[in-house]
Order: sequence, then C-alpha cells, then structure tokens
Amino acid sequence: MSPMPTGRALQPERAWTSEMAGSDASELEFSLPWFITYKFLNSLFLGVSIGSVFTLYAPLSPATFSAGGVGLAVATMLIATQYQRIFNRFWFLRISVLTELIIFVSVLAVLSLKSGHLLALIIYLGYQLAFTFGSYLVRYETLLISTETDLKSLDIAKQSAYLVGMGLAWVFYQLIEHFGEIMDADQQVYLIYYPLLLIELTVLGALLKSFPKSDKSC
Repeated sequence: MSPMPTGRALQPERAWTSEMAGSDASELEFSLPWFITYKFLNSLFLGVSIGSVFTLYAPLSPATFSAGGVGLAVATMLIATQYQRIFNRFWFLRISVLTELIIFVSVLAVLSLKSGHLLALIIYLGYQLAFTFGSYLVRYETLLISTETDLKSLDIAKQSAYLVGMGLAWVFYQLIEHFGEIMDADQQVYLIYYPLLLIELTVLGALLKSFPKSDKSC
C-alpha cells in the first residue's frame, strides 16, 4: 500500500494571522488530504459516541450543566483574547492535539471507572474543556483552508463520517442486544468505548500527519 501523499502546501493564511518567533511555525507544512482524513475520523468518533453521552451524563444534576455552560462561555472569551498570539499553525496543531488527548483520557476513564456520578463529572468536564477551544479551532480552520472547493470537501467528509458513525453505533447496539443479550445501557456504553478507543488513536495519528515537518528544516 503506497503512503498517502503529503498534499500541496496551501498558500499562507490571511496576512493578519500571527507569526511565531523562531523556526517552529515555519517548519510546519500542511497536508490537506491528511487533514480531511483527520476531520473524517474525528466526526466518525462523534457519530459513534453521541448516543452514549446521554447515558454517561444521567447522574448529573441540571445545575451542573448550567455551571458548566457558564464556565465554557467564560473560558471561550478568555481564549478569544489570545487570538493575536495563537492564530498560527504552531498553536493550532498543539491545541488540536491537546483537545484530542483530553478526549482520549475521557475514553480511558469510561473503560477504567465504574458508572456513576464521578465518571459522569469527569467526562462532562473533559468535554467542556475540549469545547472551550472549539471556536478558535473552527475560526483558524477556515483560514488554514483557503478555497471554497477544499472547504466543501472538508464539510462533506465531516458530515458523511458523522452519519456513518451514528449508523455504526446503531448496528453495534442492535448486535449486542440481540446476539449478546446485553440490555443494560451502562454495559452497552462500556463496550462501545473499545472501538472508540481505536478510533481516537487513529484520529491522533491523522492529526499529526496533517502537519509534517518541512523539508527545508533538514
């Protein structure tokens, strides 16, 4: 199997994006094929996992969601104040990796802890922390991908993967109910997090390949 092409290096982001001192930012190129693969896998994970969230969050009170929403809004505003510093590939890659690592740890928590209030709180806080970077990641993504055609390909890949993920989750739940006779919702969620662990590992791999080191640095 031949390796995936690195993809063309797209034109630099808009002139007002920030420049990193030193060579770290300039050494990062951008692979559109790998980035689309990353976003496809990321949306696939979301599609597979979306149904499980309702079961995991069940022990939490409505007040928890209200407090979490306030915290999310405040954190998002604080991150927005740093756009001048973090609107570059250097920070985009590192913040993207951070959010995926948060999700990875959340998956491990589901597989390691018993269902209950503690697990629900850990998962909720993990997702809220990841979501605080959501606005920044979406904003910079539209600068990183400069053409309407490429944005269309990206959005189609994401939505297709989301639909596929939800379909796969439905099939998975049906199989373990009818053939495994597993009717308990907590046990079903636990089992689906094993394939989610594998998906998240591929998400991280595709993300890292989306920003290869420039040959100029060699």
